[in-house]
Amino acid sequence: MYSQIVMDHFKNPRNVGELADADGIGEVGNPVCGDMMNIFIKVKDNRIEDIKFKTFGCGAAIAVSSMITEMAKGKTLEEAMKITNQDVAEALGNLPKNKLHCSNLGADALHSAIKNYLDRKTGKIKDLDWDRQAHLKGSGPEGCYCPYCQKKIEEESPFCVFCGSEIPHEHDH
Repeated sequence: MYSQIVMDHFKNPRNVGELADADGIGEVGNPVCGDMMNIFIKVKDNRIEDIKFKTFGCGAAIAVSSMITEMAKGKTLEEAMKITNQDVAEALGNLPKNKLHCSNLGADALHSAIKNYLDRKTGKIKDLDWDRQAHLKGSGPEGCYCPYCQKKIEEESPFCVFCGSEIPHEHDH
């Protein structure tokens, strides 16, 4: 059973849309349930001045997206990075156990957008156009890493379980 807060954020989601001039974009997904979440942030003076989301998923995923944008708007980047999956679930009046994974997407997408912003600011990422590329094969026991979120993934995985990006395999193992 969903709380009244979840139902309100599902039926009347806040901050829906895309920021064409976003300073940072976070994209995460859960391939098991099919939810995909994109968070777009505009940063001014180290604060999240504006934030929008586009989510493909269940009602809980939409409510989580709406809530995370409400929680992060106006916060400094440091404050926003401290928002946890548990914080989101609690702000929604909790979620059914089978939907708790949705709350993970919200905080992860927000953190990914902030990381993307910081990486762009330092020149680590030149722009927001992520060309699909093969994942990175580590040397020795390190394994393979997603080229988008840099988290360790299983070799030959068709997608990253952390950010949901499709990963073509164009290298030898």
